[in-house]
Amino acid sequence: MKRTEHNVHKDDRHPRVALIAHDARKHEMAEWSALNRGTLAKCTTFATATTGRSVAEKLDLPITMLLSGPLGGDAQVGAMIAERKIDVIIFFWDPLSPQPHDVDVKALLRLAVPYDVPIACNRRSADMLISSPLFMDLAYHDANRTAG
Repeated sequence: MKRTEHNVHKDDRHPRVALIAHDARKHEMAEWSALNRGTLAKCTTFATATTGRSVAEKLDLPITMLLSGPLGGDAQVGAMIAERKIDVIIFFWDPLSPQPHDVDVKALLRLAVPYDVPIACNRRSADMLISSPLFMDLAYHDANRTAG
């Protein structure tokens, strides 16, 4: 795994993707990422720390590691949404387990809507999102990057 710091990625020529998974879904995220390695290799990828480590075990791609979700990683992604620095979020969350940082989780989901950031919350929606022709369409993402 190639680890980079949060502020290193300045490359806007690729879709900027955030990967987040709750503990019960990290293995599923790692498997999904491995199946979609070819597409993710063409993206600038961010991940919360524990999710990033889980995904990195399956991939040899640059991943910008954020903080762990409960320690501020979800809030970092939320800030990146507000700053229009994220184009797509793949967030395999576990609605059946209590989360100590539930407020951050809900804030992330709330921010994705007004900032028009597509968010996949399960494997099927992630499959549909990443297989869309719009996923790699930079003109499509650029329109949202400069909105507002």
